[in-house]
Amino acid sequence: QVQLVEFGGGLVQPGGSLRLSCVGSGIIFRIYAMAWYRQAPGKQRELVAVISSGGSRNYADSVKGRFIISRDNAKNTVYLRMNSLKPSDTAVYYCNANKVVGSGDEYWGQGTQVTVSS
Repeated sequence: QVQLVEFGGGLVQPGGSLRLSCVGSGIIFRIYAMAWYRQAPGKQRELVAVISSGGSRNYADSVKGRFIISRDNAKNTVYLRMNSLKPSDTAVYYCNANKVVGSGDEYWGQGTQVTVSS
């Protein structure tokens, strides 16, 4: 079975940092583009960051310069390091895997809550 399992969500104060991890299984991890999305209550799910199978990275303007996406294919893991967190970063964060070509398979993690509050 295919699974994306997320770790690292929680409560953090404004200005703090947090690192999310997502471990994939049941897929050939290295050929998938990996991404982080987030969804706050009453808002649409939005793309936060993406890293291609070749390692190219892109970020939403709202997190550019603060968040870093990375991957370790040997560990089947994608990370999102979040720095200088703001209350507006509060959301459920979801891991996404997309094959892009061929079958176009796409998978989602269960989501992990990140709350930025004093």
